[in-house]
Amino acid sequence: MGINRRFFFENARQRLFGGRFQQHQVHGLEAILDHWEQTSPAKDDRWLAYMLGTAFHETARTMQPVRETLAPTDDKAIAILENAWRRGRLPWVSNPYWRRDPGGQTWLGRGLVQLTHPRNYEKLSRVTGMDLVTDPSVTLRMDVALRIMFLGMEQGSFTGHRLEQFFLGPKEDWLNARRIINGVERAPQLADYGRAFYSCISYTTG
Repeated sequence: MGINRRFFFENARQRLFGGRFQQHQVHGLEAILDHWEQTSPAKDDRWLAYMLGTAFHETARTMQPVRETLAPTDDKAIAILENAWRRGRLPWVSNPYWRRDPGGQTWLGRGLVQLTHPRNYEKLSRVTGMDLVTDPSVTLRMDVALRIMFLGMEQGSFTGHRLEQFFLGPKEDWLNARRIINGVERAPQLADYGRAFYSCISYTTG
C-alpha cells in the first residue's frame, strides 16, 4: 500500500501551492514521499505531514534543500545575513553563526530544515552516519537533507523534542510540534501547513 500520488498532488497543488507547481517543487515532494515509503511506511502519517509542512516553510516553498536566504553561494548568504544583522533585523541572534570560522567554514542554515551552528552539524553527523563537518555544503544534497530531516525530527536531534511527543495514538498537537525545530516561532502557521498536507495524504492498494 502506497501513497495515492495523484490524490496527493492534486490536493497539494490547490491547498498549498496556489494552484500551480514548478517542476522543482514536484521533484522535492516526490523525494520526500519516496523516502517515507522506503524508510517509514508503518509510522504515523501525521509525522510525514508535519515534515512536509516543515520543509515547505524552511525552504520557502521550493521543497528543495536550500541555503539560508536562498542565496546561490555561501559568500552571498553571509553578506545578506551580515547586513540584516547589522541593521537589527535579526534580534534573536546573539552569535553571528554564519561568519567563517578559523578554518574557513560557515555554519549557516542549509537543507530542508536549515541546519545551523557547528554543534548541530556535528550532532547530525553522528545521527545520520554522514560527515557533515568536513564539507557542510553536502547538506544541500537531497539524499543527505532527507536523512537529516527524517532522523532529526524522529529522534529529537534539533531541540530535544521529537515527532512522537506530539503525534502518537490519540495525541495530536500540531501547534507545539514546532518545538521540534525552533521553539514556537510561527507555530500556528506551521500547524496550518501540517494539517493541509495531512489532508492530502491518502493510500492506494493499486
